[in-house]
Parts: sequence; structure tokens; C-alpha cells
Amino acid sequence: MEFGELERRLVEFRDARNWKRYHTPKNLAISAVVELGELLEHFQWENDREILEAVKDPERREAIGDEIADVIIYLVLLAHEMGIDLDKAVERKIVKNELKYPLPERPL
Repeated sequence: MEFGELERRLVEFRDARNWKRYHTPKNLAISAVVELGELLEHFQWENDREILEAVKDPERREAIGDEIADVIIYLVLLAHEMGIDLDKAVERKIVKNELKYPLPERPL
């Protein structure tokens, strides 16, 4: 699914519940950070190996996926409220990163 379709579905969901009044850029940015904090709780006190082992559990993987989805949802709604086309913004940023971080001349 492209960001445009995701945005359409999220705005439709939000508007059907009359939540737009709460979705100011500031509130959406704060909400994204709050959800990112909830995502980080899944990794607190574990090293990378332990996390990768734990995520083999379907319930834990789903819980982490839910938190990642929450972050994405708030960021998509934030972009919507600010008139940012995420498909274009991400593509533009990839190009900028390719220019800023070119491939090494010889393999590492």
C-alpha cells in the first residue's frame, strides 16, 4: 500500500469518529513520540540477540508490530495535516541520502 492510500484510509477513519479537532501538528508529533516510547519499552533491558530471539514469539512480534504501526499512523496523519506528500518526501530523501552517502569506491 502506498502512503497516499494509507493516508486516505486513516483520515476517513479519523473523520468518521470526529477526531480531527485533536489532530493538530503538535498533538500528532507528541503522539508519535509517545508511541515510539512504547515501542522502546519492548527493547528495554535486552540486548540485540535477546530481542531477535524474543521476536520469534508471535505474540511479542505482533505487539512490536502494533507499536510500529502506531508510530507510522501518527506520522502519516501529521504529514496529512501539514500537506506533505509522503511518497514524494521519502523518495526525495532517498535521493538526498544517496548523494550524501555514496557507495564506497571499493567494497568494505
